[in-house]
Amino acid sequence: MRARLSLRSLRAVLWAPLLAALLLLLPGTSPAARAATDPVSACALKGTTGWMDEGHDTDWSVFKRPAGTVPVGMIFVDFPDAPATEAPADDAARLTPGADWLWNASYGKAWLAISQHRQWARMPRNSTDYGFARGLTHETHEAYIKDAVAAADPYVDFSRYEMVYVVATRNASAISFTPTYVYDPGTAGVRADGTLLKWAVTFGQDMWHWGPKLVAHETGHAFGLPDLYGFTGTDAHRFVAGWDVMGLIGGPGSQFLAWHSWKLGWTADSQVVCRASAGSDTVSLTAVEYGSGTKMAVIRTGPGTAYVVESRRAIQADSGACSTGALVYRVDTSVPTGQGPVRVIDAKPNATPATGCRPLDDAPFWTGESFTDATAGVRIEVLGADGYGETVRVTKW
Repeated sequence: MRARLSLRSLRAVLWAPLLAALLLLLPGTSPAARAATDPVSACALKGTTGWMDEGHDTDWSVFKRPAGTVPVGMIFVDFPDAPATEAPADDAARLTPGADWLWNASYGKAWLAISQHRQWARMPRNSTDYGFARGLTHETHEAYIKDAVAAADPYVDFSRYEMVYVVATRNASAISFTPTYVYDPGTAGVRADGTLLKWAVTFGQDMWHWGPKLVAHETGHAFGLPDLYGFTGTDAHRFVAGWDVMGLIGGPGSQFLAWHSWKLGWTADSQVVCRASAGSDTVSLTAVEYGSGTKMAVIRTGPGTAYVVESRRAIQADSGACSTGALVYRVDTSVPTGQGPVRVIDAKPNATPATGCRPLDDAPFWTGESFTDATAGVRIEVLGADGYGETVRVTKW
């Protein structure tokens, strides 16, 4: 026997589609939140390299969690063969603005509280004895930090700090570059004042070239982020150019990639749209330079691979503003640091870049443009844009 609908039930049936359509127009009900059918966790890829990689499962027992206030002790060292002639404050001024840059990049989630101990600590050996010119091993780097910490220990209480910045005098040309130290449990480590110092950055001569963003890059390694520039090849910045400080440090990109921000916990799961199964989502993206809104859409393509689309806005170069738009890139967590774990897709690879904007100018996709990877079964279309971001449609089949 067929059930009969009451007048109230009939009205509900007739009004349901209309109410659903009206909900699409309500403020605060974003297309991303409505359309996504896959849980965000389905796009949080696992790391596979066993060290710094793009996996979402960072081992926080090894790396420093970038949340809240991170107390950092900054010490200054010179050498018997390279005594300092500048004031420590001159060197510090080159680096400390990096804390503000990182604060902005983390949307106020992480603050490097740098305490400067402005006097020169004399190292026990010549600058040429520390192995920088021969390619620094973990052991020789650890020995350098041990000497620096021991030299500064009479006037520094290292138990106050979770991280140490060692700044070499500008006169020590042999301390040529700036590596990051992460404690290896298989070694003795660096201890002072009853504290195991698990993370350190030793600043060398390249700080005078890269400036404050070098602080963000190297501290990013302590947070578990890999290098996005190439360790080999003639074009070291062919993978991501200047779109992330882990690539071209001095590039005009003013942010970390949204993938990194999510990995570090600065972007919430609620700001991510995941497409792991077949289907399509229309997503309103707010540029990563702004803290609120949906930050990215992730289309998972394999156990450790995905395409990501995000919006970029505040890109500046010496000659003015560069192109902005929807940035599309591929993430592969099986690719080691320095070998291209993230690769940005050029929207206009044959375009002539504007002066001062190379190599960013070709990358963003604009309204009406699209990207398709037929092999992976992925299509990304830019439907529109405004001053705050892009509306995109992501499809997986």
